[in-house]
Amino acid sequence: MEMMIRGRRNRRSAAIRGLVRENILSVEDLILPVFFHDDAEDVAIASMPGCVRWSVAGLLKEVISAYEMGIRAVVLFPKIDDLQKTPDGAECANEAGLVPRVIRAIKQACPGICVITDVALDPYNSDGHDGLVVRVGNDLKILNDETVEVLCRQALCHARAGADIVAPSDMMDGRIGAIRLALDEEGFEEIGIMAYTAKYASAFYGPFRGALDSAPKEGDKKTYQMDPGNVREAIRELLMDEQEGADIVMVKPAGPYLDVIARLRDETTLPIAAYQVSGEYLMIKSACASGWLDEKAVVMESLLGIKRAGADMILTYFAKDVAKWLRESP
Repeated sequence: MEMMIRGRRNRRSAAIRGLVRENILSVEDLILPVFFHDDAEDVAIASMPGCVRWSVAGLLKEVISAYEMGIRAVVLFPKIDDLQKTPDGAECANEAGLVPRVIRAIKQACPGICVITDVALDPYNSDGHDGLVVRVGNDLKILNDETVEVLCRQALCHARAGADIVAPSDMMDGRIGAIRLALDEEGFEEIGIMAYTAKYASAFYGPFRGALDSAPKEGDKKTYQMDPGNVREAIRELLMDEQEGADIVMVKPAGPYLDVIARLRDETTLPIAAYQVSGEYLMIKSACASGWLDEKAVVMESLLGIKRAGADMILTYFAKDVAKWLRESP
């Protein structure tokens, strides 16, 4: 055949494929989500095989281990004791509470790691919602503005404890601007905000809620999390978060919303985070446990796809596995 152009020339050896590779996954791209509680024992999470709800002592060992593997950021998700959950979520801003204690302990044990904290009320709210709730007739109503006031107190509590980045995951309107102002007024101008900009009302969150016992006691989150059918709405949320002072924007979940990541990449110069959520994790784990898929190959491909779509950083429960695999690669 007379062919001037042959695409396979650039695929014919590992060396050439490496030279022309457009996207590369590295350990610096990874953020490790960690679960923890105030109990003395580490507990395996049934809904997320391979994941653990750590004691504080166990969590410190896990963070140090991740850091030694090259992972430079963790995001904290606490399971709060039921006795500390109230309708006003007041425990979220307790300076002596579990999260600020853990932040201080991590910073003492591993000063170089970036500590990102979840800012939302669902772990603390006895109703299980991300915002304050009132009943109107037979319906529940999420109080947006009142919730934002509490979120500001929570973010300040985390900043005082030493958090590097606060990550509001609640999807309340105006929370980025309010938190930015609250942080700046207390002298925390250097604390970053990772906005959950496009957080969808997804069915892929189920295993996570099992890990933290944070599912709503009644109703759902569809009045504040985004409709899975919408993309233009994500761009609108992006523009608002940019104007309000977000430093990093996020798409959650990642895998089913690669198109949203790509659209936001075209619309912003801000770094984009993407969260490979618990349902994505569990599907891969389950298929691989059944012998149908190669775990390493599928995980690496899934994360590379997220990176290719435009994400700069990826929150994934596979972070330590990926760090190990990357280290083993020739």
